[in-house]
Amino acid sequence: MTMTKIAYLDCFAGLSGDMFLGALIGAGVDRKRLEDAVTALQLGASLQIRTVDRSGISSVKVDVFEGGRLAEAVPSSPDSFQDQVAVNPVYSRHPETQHQHKTGVPHTHDTPHGHDHAHGEDSEPHPHAHEHGRSLTTIRKLIRESKLPAPVICTAVRAFELLGESEARIHNVPVEQIHFHEVGAVDAIVDIVAASAGIHALGADRWMASPVNVGGGMVDCAHGRFPVPAPATADLLRGVPTYSAHVQMELVTPTGAALLRVLIEEKGLTFGPQPAMTVHKIGYGAGSRDPKAFPNVLRLSVGETSAAAQSSHRNHHDSQTVTVLETALDDLSPQVLAHVAEMALHRGALDVMLTPVIMKKGRPGTLLTVLCNPGDRAELERLLLTETTTLGIRIREDKRSCLDRSFSTVETAYGPVKMKIGSLAGEQLNANPEFEDCRAAAAEHSVPVKQVQQAAISAYVSQMNLQGKNG
Repeated sequence: MTMTKIAYLDCFAGLSGDMFLGALIGAGVDRKRLEDAVTALQLGASLQIRTVDRSGISSVKVDVFEGGRLAEAVPSSPDSFQDQVAVNPVYSRHPETQHQHKTGVPHTHDTPHGHDHAHGEDSEPHPHAHEHGRSLTTIRKLIRESKLPAPVICTAVRAFELLGESEARIHNVPVEQIHFHEVGAVDAIVDIVAASAGIHALGADRWMASPVNVGGGMVDCAHGRFPVPAPATADLLRGVPTYSAHVQMELVTPTGAALLRVLIEEKGLTFGPQPAMTVHKIGYGAGSRDPKAFPNVLRLSVGETSAAAQSSHRNHHDSQTVTVLETALDDLSPQVLAHVAEMALHRGALDVMLTPVIMKKGRPGTLLTVLCNPGDRAELERLLLTETTTLGIRIREDKRSCLDRSFSTVETAYGPVKMKIGSLAGEQLNANPEFEDCRAAAAEHSVPVKQVQQAAISAYVSQMNLQGKNG
């Protein structure tokens, strides 16, 4: 009987990078795999791993140390990544013109300021050395030039790209102008790289998660007070089922949200109740805080299910409700249509289609179809009404059934290429190379894209044949 290894994240207390690392270790991932990944970065950073108590539950706490000292995440609110970000001087937020306060709120030197702000009677003096931020390009280079395995590199780089893309959308700037402040960047790089190593070390065939508790209340960010979740976190959680319960505090950090998002993209993570499975290991990852109201932990359950049980679970639970928005247009330029399609994807659309149609009076036109999660309907509906010439939109709810999606990286003569895999009940049905990876490799080596695609498919088939022989 074919068995499928399942990893289930129970996010009743939210999710952060350190909680995810602790849960992985608690669920059986060899801590040395994570420590070796951190060492490979050559940042002078290390992990401190210890057992702590969270509301009576024995949990694993992971802290990042740099040069023998605890690396702080520069929180504006606890563990928030929001204030680790700056953009270039065109937008008056260049890291070279900022300094970090104990509160972690960056600000510019464009105007003089006194030193009676944000300290309070019990605040410690803060250093005024200028922090030189790491750009997304620098972080990509750091990770890619390390001696990490190719799959770990791909996952870690993509997680940081997701963080950068989120901040770029929020600040409306190009993603390459996003900088991560030096102090917080080390903590985030280590969390993300170690988590990426742990994901691949665990080797789960399928990832699932509960709806995510984001907490409640308000948080102080560089741009003022915001409701929980903070802007970057909220952006990364688009399309993810969330709720607010139990506490007035921030429970999900942008780093945690980015890890969820990369699991969705690379491992096909889905959300719902725990499936029928035999649980073999359970890990509890502890957050930094220890509130009395609830255990501040992330629970990771790892187990197996048979193909028959997985198929039964899919038939009963895995059909998805999606919203379809449609409008037919005969008076909008192709340039604007392409612009609207791109904007829809940036705002959370699952897919966008442009279909040639013949409209009344024999006029050629285009049917614009947007597929989205029901929660994104209002924003995308407004986009179509404001950005196109339509006077109305057809809206309906559809059901769709999807293959389980996961990703695997293969090594080719042109570099690593990510393969997108579609599976049903544990059986792989489709495998295709990611076009963007192939295009980038083709450009770098001055060869046709189809040549890289063929090399990736050949490498994947060889990899599968080797696994079959060893299995």
